[in-house]
Amino acid sequence: MAIEKRRDEEPSEGRRSYGGDAEFWSSLGLDIEGMSPKAQAVTGVVTGGAILLGAAALILFTSFWWLIFVFGWFLFPALGAFARGIAGLVDSPREAGLPEDDKERELLEAMRDKGELTPAQAAMETSLSVKEADGMLKELAEGGHLDVRVRGGGLFYALWDHDRGAAEGGSER
Repeated sequence: MAIEKRRDEEPSEGRRSYGGDAEFWSSLGLDIEGMSPKAQAVTGVVTGGAILLGAAALILFTSFWWLIFVFGWFLFPALGAFARGIAGLVDSPREAGLPEDDKERELLEAMRDKGELTPAQAAMETSLSVKEADGMLKELAEGGHLDVRVRGGGLFYALWDHDRGAAEGGSER
């Protein structure tokens, strides 16, 4: 008896691999995929709460107690949206949507850890592109916040070394 190996198929563009809850949300007129993680979590909590309140009202005030099983199935998409939102919030700050202050902090922390960086190295260590890192490093150097060193035709940016500055220019207070 011959056994054929089934061809692995990628999910099509319209469907995701996590199931059919996108259809549930689109039937409510919501684009859950386009929401921010915080909005996904809030939508999941609000929808789940409304479903539970509706089920509790049916159980307490009518003889339709058996509808709790129907309402239970509607809780799964709400729980999925909540979990996806929380997972998005917990993700690392390497997200492209960081505010400018967070990007600058990320760049300076990488510089503190590595000592000195070129724009390409800064792009590898942070979520910045090479162009963003180059512009930000130049701006910080022009403001006098960074030391610029030239070696082998390349520009290296580093935090000011207070010990070296004190040895070259006298004492600092």
